[in-house]
Amino acid sequence: MRGLDYEIVLVAYKSAGLVRALLDALPGRPVAVVDNSHDVDGLSAVVAGRPGVRYLDGPGRGFASGANLGVRTSTHDIVVFVNPDSSPDLATLDALAADVAADPGLGAVSATTVLPDGSVEIGVGGWEPTARRAFVHAVGAHKLFPTAGLWARPVPGRPIELDWLSGACMAVRRATFDRLGGFDEQFFVYNEDVAFGRAIREAGLRQRVRTDLLVPHLGGGSGEGKTHMLQLRGASLVRYVRQHHPAATVLGVRLALTLGYAPRYLLARARGRGALAAEHAAYVTGLWRGAPAGTSS
Repeated sequence: MRGLDYEIVLVAYKSAGLVRALLDALPGRPVAVVDNSHDVDGLSAVVAGRPGVRYLDGPGRGFASGANLGVRTSTHDIVVFVNPDSSPDLATLDALAADVAADPGLGAVSATTVLPDGSVEIGVGGWEPTARRAFVHAVGAHKLFPTAGLWARPVPGRPIELDWLSGACMAVRRATFDRLGGFDEQFFVYNEDVAFGRAIREAGLRQRVRTDLLVPHLGGGSGEGKTHMLQLRGASLVRYVRQHHPAATVLGVRLALTLGYAPRYLLARARGRGALAAEHAAYVTGLWRGAPAGTSS
């Protein structure tokens, strides 16, 4: 869509191959590539010579700080955050930018990410974490009551009201992002989007997930190993709940999710699926012990 002034912001970590493929699919579009791994994989060479694409040596302190740097140095009216392991087409990016450009009351709008098999990814957004919602997710009841858990898996084409949106493919006015303080850099990775959704709601703005815009997303293509990231995910959730809810809610969320993942861990062990068991254990470790050494949550 012509006339839209937006820049794509990619926060990358050891993902030069994914960034190359994404940039090849978006020729001539303004893109800020924030490299949180300090060019260890030659990402600056991937960016060099591409019209409209700029390389930023990121702070290396997680997604939130990298994304904030991209926005802070942008001169465009709208920014569209895109994960390096997602594959939006130009029409989708234009549609997201057009939505926020047309409606000043819209704090953010996102696409719906889908897995390689075409199914909608759980966690394209969600609701404010509570002990009840954590329990619903832990026992698997969210499969029967899809709006009662923590994380959303919307039906394509069917509108859904959410409290926050995933930043995997999300557009926002730069002025709005700045006014709300950007992403909370206390979160190394995960739940900075939950905190941003809360800021949008508290400012009296709306947010929308476009369930008609489907974007392929590999997941886990820009980060450390899976157990490391899952421990971070658990730690980050607890950090958010602790910031915004009483201690009883923090304990309730921890206990509910532990109740759900402990039997999954035991079942995986019994079936000889050691890697899966380690992933479940890492998530619960994050809930109770915090982030892995050397990182913050």
